[in-house]
Amino acid sequence: MKITESIFGNERKELDKFNELDLDERSIVFYSEDISSFVHFEQIIHELTEKMGCQICYVTSAKDDPILTSQNKRIKVFYIGLGAIRTKFFMELKAEVLVMTMPNLETYFIKRSKVYPVHYVYIFHSIVSTHTIYRKGAFDHFDSIFCVGPHHVEEISATESVYDLNHKNLVEYGYGLLDKLQKNKPLENQKNHTKDEKKKIIIAPSWGKKGLLETKGLELVKILLDAGYHVTVRPHPMTIQKWPKIIKAIKNEFKDDTNFEMESNVSSFESLYSTYGLISDWSGISFEYAFVFEKPIIFIDVPKKILNTEFNRISSEPIEIAIREKIGKIVSPDNLSEIPDLIKKIDMDSNSINDEIKEIRSKTVFNINKSAGIGAEYIKKILDS
Repeated sequence: MKITESIFGNERKELDKFNELDLDERSIVFYSEDISSFVHFEQIIHELTEKMGCQICYVTSAKDDPILTSQNKRIKVFYIGLGAIRTKFFMELKAEVLVMTMPNLETYFIKRSKVYPVHYVYIFHSIVSTHTIYRKGAFDHFDSIFCVGPHHVEEISATESVYDLNHKNLVEYGYGLLDKLQKNKPLENQKNHTKDEKKKIIIAPSWGKKGLLETKGLELVKILLDAGYHVTVRPHPMTIQKWPKIIKAIKNEFKDDTNFEMESNVSSFESLYSTYGLISDWSGISFEYAFVFEKPIIFIDVPKKILNTEFNRISSEPIEIAIREKIGKIVSPDNLSEIPDLIKKIDMDSNSINDEIKEIRSKTVFNINKSAGIGAEYIKKILDS
């Protein structure tokens, strides 16, 4: 698809074009809130359009969405922005199925359609649990949930029971991003490493007032650079948005060091393939890295971000707590100086840890390398029912 200037700034016209389509042309709709949504849709869209020959619509609020450059004739793309036109789109939607990665449907300003019985499907954009970092009611108004693993089925079922909610279709789906990363992972002998190349460490935390970058970012980067590592900081988009002064301070402090870089494109995971290790706090990227590369994570033990104050009503222990020590090592934020030695120790003990990570992965994620087919078949089934 050729991107023209006209697609941006004309959200109303884009919505009109969408509404002019026959219902069978917009029976399957994907909605993308931001650039990071596409990586979670990509595999299932390929399955629907290329293998099943389905026509889909892709409605996006991201000007930099990769789908805007797609040449796939079975995908109709519409840009509706983040304002009033988006609200109108949701309120007046006529489609058989809407697939999205954005939670909190119906609980804020994004509502279910008032004019048509749309079937709403939620795809997780992280492997983490549902009852701590997501707000109360985040998934209550979807019809089907594409669950990553048994923990999602257990948690959502428990939530329905505790709050006496209608039962949703809990689909044993898997995690499309994990499948993509595994598929694209280069073989060891295909990695381009030079003899003198410094080992690369990525700092990829979650966000929050007490988060890793927000509280210990400068100190951690300095420790790693002084220890001789190449350091990439991969801030969460919300950190960039809410704490720009911290990001600016880190950039300015290390801008002249050739072994430092700031990576703001979180829709790309290419840098992970050449990384020696990953340091995080509570970010979902920890699971992706550990499960794809079968390497342990270093977790900095800052306070957990909890958005649901009633999380204790669900008895299931959040997966990010339950398996944390099994897929990595936990370090107090007061002991960051220990990290360089810990990185070396992890490398020496990697074989025994790797085997445990493989076993945990098999128990945590459904349908590894098969999720796209499962999801596409389910969507097709909705249309045929």
